[in-house]
Amino acid sequence: MWKSRLMLIGAAVLTACVSTNAALLNPSLVLPRICPEGVQVFTDSSRVGKPYTEVAVLNSKGDDDFTNESGMIRSQQKKAAEIGANGVILGTMQGPGTGAKIASALFGTSANRKGKAIAIHIPSDSARVAQACAGKPVQ
Repeated sequence: MWKSRLMLIGAAVLTACVSTNAALLNPSLVLPRICPEGVQVFTDSSRVGKPYTEVAVLNSKGDDDFTNESGMIRSQQKKAAEIGANGVILGTMQGPGTGAKIASALFGTSANRKGKAIAIHIPSDSARVAQACAGKPVQ
């Protein structure tokens, strides 16, 4: 009995994962990876307040039943860190429509929450990134 519960929990954890992909805007721009804690999140481009370069468009998705906005943002930070971006400008985040939720309930299909963001590199933020990433692993 405990094995079946453990398998269900494991399945829920795997299903709960948010996946984020990055569409590089300039593939010739190669930046070193940083730790996810070094990626600053901005709600709007006007809040960056420093010159920056757009590095990639980030697209995230995860099962609506197990995903929330903070999980989406964390996934976007991790992906941005992988490509060397030290900032993320949040875009839209939306849950599935009513039809997708009904189909999910009736047929057991996935109803995905989706989010978009722009990964950016702020050259003048190297000291902040170094401090945020001190002693933390680069993924």
